[in-house]
Amino acid sequence: MPELPEVETVRRGIAPAMEGQRIGSVQLNRPDLRWPLPERMKERLEGCTVERLHRRSKYILCDLSSGETLLIHLGMSGRVLVSGDPQGRFVNDHPAKEKHDHVVIDMTTGARITYNDPRRFGAMDLFATDSMDQNRHLRMLGPEPLGNAFHADYLFDTIRERNAPIKNVLLDQKVVAGLGNIYVCEALFRAGIDPRRKASQISRKRVDQLTGCIRDVLVEAIDAGGSSLKDFKQADGELGYFQHSFDVYGREAKACKNDGCEAPIRRISQSGRSSFFCAQCQR
Repeated sequence: MPELPEVETVRRGIAPAMEGQRIGSVQLNRPDLRWPLPERMKERLEGCTVERLHRRSKYILCDLSSGETLLIHLGMSGRVLVSGDPQGRFVNDHPAKEKHDHVVIDMTTGARITYNDPRRFGAMDLFATDSMDQNRHLRMLGPEPLGNAFHADYLFDTIRERNAPIKNVLLDQKVVAGLGNIYVCEALFRAGIDPRRKASQISRKRVDQLTGCIRDVLVEAIDAGGSSLKDFKQADGELGYFQHSFDVYGREAKACKNDGCEAPIRRISQSGRSSFFCAQCQR
């Protein structure tokens, strides 16, 4: 599933074609994705100006001039691609329609935004912008890891009585929003923390380090355009490249990259997800 860096990369990619622009027409090629599409979605979108395009956790949010917000969740295999941008940032010609192009939004500028999702695990929702804090997808989310509300004091206070493994705690979206399996593995490696260690056993000093590692790995991944694992592509169709910088994720049995350590990277299962780590460097 695309994680925060991938979703942020897509948001940045489609923003030039959508933000401040008016929606001309909307084509819905099926009535549902993971759940049914919003009622009268076509009529509620057409003619609206996209006033702001932002992100919360793994959701792209389009604030509209109608006072509603369009929420887009990419799910496991969803892609948002832009074509026909008159300013030349994307391929000018619209590509031929593909089988899994489920939602197509044409802006009045000539730009086209296509939502393609082979597995249909993604979702869309429309709700009143001023009720965002009550939206079912957003209301229980923790702070953004790149925002001011996420800091070492918050993280230490949140985890110090949690006896679950730190890996599981960091994946809890109520604790911190947007973190996924890949970047938690990478951040824990950089911080030298074993993913199996109980969250309550991690010292304040190590929490300080972990907080910085989480921020660093996310920023670096965004700068690299995300990680192209399986289905993910950027809004212009290009692949992300951060997977070439993985220290542990997907590197089972390969040598640790830390200087002076050649221990093999291990893979274990935690709550049904693979955790990759160096048993020698992570304690």
